[in-house]
Amino acid sequence: MAPNFLIMLAAALIPMVVGAVWYNPKVLGTAWMKAADMTDEKIKGANMAVIFGLTYVFSLLIALALYAIVIHQVHLYSILVDEPGFGDENSEVMKMLTGFMDQYGQNFRTFKHGAFHGTLNGIFFALPVLGINALFERKGWKYILLNGGYWIISLALMGGVVCAFA
Repeated sequence: MAPNFLIMLAAALIPMVVGAVWYNPKVLGTAWMKAADMTDEKIKGANMAVIFGLTYVFSLLIALALYAIVIHQVHLYSILVDEPGFGDENSEVMKMLTGFMDQYGQNFRTFKHGAFHGTLNGIFFALPVLGINALFERKGWKYILLNGGYWIISLALMGGVVCAFA
């Protein structure tokens, strides 16, 4: 079971689109700049092509990781890969797998389900990772919550798109 790579490329754009809104000065950008000790001079001195290029690559890695998180059927293949006959379409294991996927392969393949798992990963994975780094960087709770909220929303949307369309 392989992901639809075009959907992965599209899902990788989501953090950039959400970020353009979330970190806009008319939304939460001004509060983020203050919490992050960011200045206009720092922003203007950055190589934005590198920043956006790497952001897209990292977001693509996140989309690929979400594929295995939000689509439960992916794990069947890893469970069965060592079984005799795996890969041979005429073997018992592959007939069983094909039958199972025909019957249950689309279960829980909705935007809502993917968004749920994306949200959980935002709350229970991204937020704590950001929080730990922020604490050692001596950033405040506002910084943690601003960035955590961004990732919770981004991961929810990415999870939804990946689950429903990949």
